Amino acid sequence: MMGRDDIAVGVGGDGGISDDGRIYPNVGGYFAIIEQEMSTVGGCRYRQTIPQGANGRLDVNTNYGIRRAFLPQGNRRYFPLQQPTIQQMMIDTISAGATTVFLMGTHTNFALFLMSNPYLKKNVEHIYIMGGGVRSHNPTGCCSKSSISCVPQQCEDHGNMFTAYTEDPYAEFNIFGDPFGAYQVFHSSIPITLVPLDATNMIPITENFFKAFEQMQSTYEAKYCFESLKIARDTWLDNQFYTNYFMWDSFMTGVALSIMRNGERPNGENDFAEMEAMNITVVTSNEPYGVHDGSNPFFDGRVRPKFNLLDGGVHSGHVLTGLDDPFCVMEGSIKGKCQDGYTKEVQGPDSVAALVAVKAKPNKNANSPLDREFFNNFLEVLNRPAHSGRFNFTNQFPHYKEVMYKPDFRNRIRGMPVMFDMDMSPGDFIALLCLLKVNIETIDLKGILVSGNGWSNPATIDVIYDVLHMMGRDDIPVGLGSITALGAPELGCKYVKAIPHGSGGGLDTDTLFGLARMLPRSPRRYTAENSKKYGTPRDTAHPGIRQPLAFEVWQQVTGELGPTDKITVLTNGPLTNIANIIISDTKAKSMIEQVYIVGSHLVDGEGEEGNLFTVPSNKFAEFNFFLDPKAAKTVVESGLDITVIPLRAQRQVSSFGKVLRALRAAEKTPESSFVYRLLLLMQKLQKKHQAYSHIDMFLGELLGSMFLVQQSHLNYSINEKAISVGSGHVTMDGQTILDETSGKLVKVLDRLDPDSYYAELAKLLAAKKQSALVDSFDEQKRMWSKANYKGRDDPGFVR
Repeated sequence: MMGRDDIAVGVGGDGGISDDGRIYPNVGGYFAIIEQEMSTVGGCRYRQTIPQGANGRLDVNTNYGIRRAFLPQGNRRYFPLQQPTIQQMMIDTISAGATTVFLMGTHTNFALFLMSNPYLKKNVEHIYIMGGGVRSHNPTGCCSKSSISCVPQQCEDHGNMFTAYTEDPYAEFNIFGDPFGAYQVFHSSIPITLVPLDATNMIPITENFFKAFEQMQSTYEAKYCFESLKIARDTWLDNQFYTNYFMWDSFMTGVALSIMRNGERPNGENDFAEMEAMNITVVTSNEPYGVHDGSNPFFDGRVRPKFNLLDGGVHSGHVLTGLDDPFCVMEGSIKGKCQDGYTKEVQGPDSVAALVAVKAKPNKNANSPLDREFFNNFLEVLNRPAHSGRFNFTNQFPHYKEVMYKPDFRNRIRGMPVMFDMDMSPGDFIALLCLLKVNIETIDLKGILVSGNGWSNPATIDVIYDVLHMMGRDDIPVGLGSITALGAPELGCKYVKAIPHGSGGGLDTDTLFGLARMLPRSPRRYTAENSKKYGTPRDTAHPGIRQPLAFEVWQQVTGELGPTDKITVLTNGPLTNIANIIISDTKAKSMIEQVYIVGSHLVDGEGEEGNLFTVPSNKFAEFNFFLDPKAAKTVVESGLDITVIPLRAQRQVSSFGKVLRALRAAEKTPESSFVYRLLLLMQKLQKKHQAYSHIDMFLGELLGSMFLVQQSHLNYSINEKAISVGSGHVTMDGQTILDETSGKLVKVLDRLDPDSYYAELAKLLAAKKQSALVDSFDEQKRMWSKANYKGRDDPGFVR
């Protein structure tokens, strides 16, 4: 948008830190340094404090849905093993000469750079840090003097950890995300300017500022920022937006740029904040030091501390373990006592000198409705015509037109009503294409349920919308399910931590191995738009386009069924959604004809292991069952007519070579070409890098949809078996045991003819009927770039 495709972007990396403290190249920064091991699999000691769903990571990842609606789509994109890593980007940039660094989030990446490349410190002239709280007093969560029943929450805390102040009221999110990493940065001997909560708590968004911003949107970047601010206001959970929402990152940038612009003026004098020199440090562990209680992996169980840290020093105390850490609880108080991540004012050898913004300056114009000097500058800079944005998404193309493809099936006989439950792994998307290729007289795909606790980030739901748009099925509702496993805490990563973050994991599944951006862009998307009808405090600007929940889609679909109709459910991920539906809807069992479960690994004593390759202590579980063992247990024990498609059957059809040969020999359609390109890329990655050694398991996930659609051609055998699902301990979670005594009878697909399967898959994807209406984003660009381009009208579709 801003015309700066020249700027390098670093993402991820698959390096690790060995047990003896050796930092390997290209550590991806997915974990705080204290948690980083030799892979991109690990826990969430600090990250668990960030909510995962709406009003949390989901809304941040999508910018409440504004990002996809507004920002143009450029030519650069992530691509596996070709994307520059974070560490390499920093090495290249800082090696080139004098560099100023802005740190707007956790300090992990830059700390690893400093620890690995001490010879490049000399090229870093200054570090500007957004975060921390030194003498700050949190203005949120306070009670009015007249209130009798109100209990103060974060009121007057140094920090802003609204999810964790009962354990740690001192920390701010950016520093808390990796206290040890922040300590390395602060103690690097590089000049530091800190813009903490002390100053940013003094710039809440005021109603006057909001109105002034609403009237000043002369550039695309101003429009984007205002729309982002507006949706944040409209989705705020209470009526305190104008006192509780602060312009933290923008203010830090303004202060830093003002200091740099003012050059050699003393004490960091600038236009927006009062500055003070302080001696501070970052607290990384809690006293008493040197007492090893199992909370601190730098010291516990080691003859020599990691990184040669000093036993008995400031890093050797108790380290907060999570949101239920009893060490951090202070008896008789709702406030905790732990100080992990606290930017603390101290004296002595462990202190470092820093320039700290302590107060936001008032507006020099006392008659202005804007009470802070920064507000004037912010609006002026954002609306400058120089270096402004070139276009947004709709203006990127001269003849852009939003089109919805909704088929008219009024005169056609509907086939089996099906609901597809997926966790958005690569195999799930191919399975979805298979379902969409089948004649409506055979399979009537009624709705899609999305698990937010599986292989992909919930924001990947936008890719589902794109696939549906490609295939001309914008009529199919998509419901977003639970972000956490059944009975698991909303904050945490109990099961999902088994999924890698980097190559071969979330980085690739979230992006369909970099190919998602090739798909045509759907008008539908995830959005935080909402309505009072669904229990929110207020209607947003466009409540009609809100993202439905999985249970709402279930209610909609079952409510539209005929009096004798029942739904068939195909599940390709953890069983969280179906379990929640069974628990929440007393009529659900009577509405379900049968359930096909792609998942489980039957433990039969023959020693064949499951596919849970990231949990060595659990050799016999399968990912879908492990990711929510209680849900799997609930569904298996529900009494429903269940057919299980276990790993043993999936592995019979998990050959990249055979499926690619079948696709190569078949006729070409846009969807078959996309699938071929995706699978060919996956095959090459598996051969090239160890991080991708497991990805052929995604091929097995196609079997559920193919069995549902083409089972008469697959020469299969099914047997009834009594099974039970283990849960309660990581060593047995998700394991499926043959249990003749107390197990539940289910049908199990034992074997099928692989050659017939591959041929039928290629034949289905190659069928010209019900093929894609829009091939790709490239075709959309052609459509939107020519005035007389009419598209590919199909008389069976209403636009």
